[in-house]
Amino acid sequence: MLQQILALIVIIFFVGRLFQQKKKKQINRQELSLWLIFWILAAAAIIFIHRIDQLVARLGFSGTAINILVYLVIIALIYQVFRLRLTLARLERDLSQINQHLTLRNK
Repeated sequence: MLQQILALIVIIFFVGRLFQQKKKKQINRQELSLWLIFWILAAAAIIFIHRIDQLVARLGFSGTAINILVYLVIIALIYQVFRLRLTLARLERDLSQINQHLTLRNK
């Protein structure tokens, strides 16, 4: 129970930081919405961890809900790294094309 309370306090801190960043215009509305949904889902998972445990057991998994949630987060992080890698490759390609265009134009 103490771990859940501490986790919820951390989530509240991060949500507060989100609104501070929005106020300072460091993030846009879409980013705020995305992160707000993420933190709300995280809080819901923490609050309902025992029900998730029961659901996981009924589905036949041997792990606890926290293990399943950790696996899902790891999968999501790997997917995000993959997307960032694709974006970085596209930006590098675009930058090379711009550089090539400018070099040819200056000759």
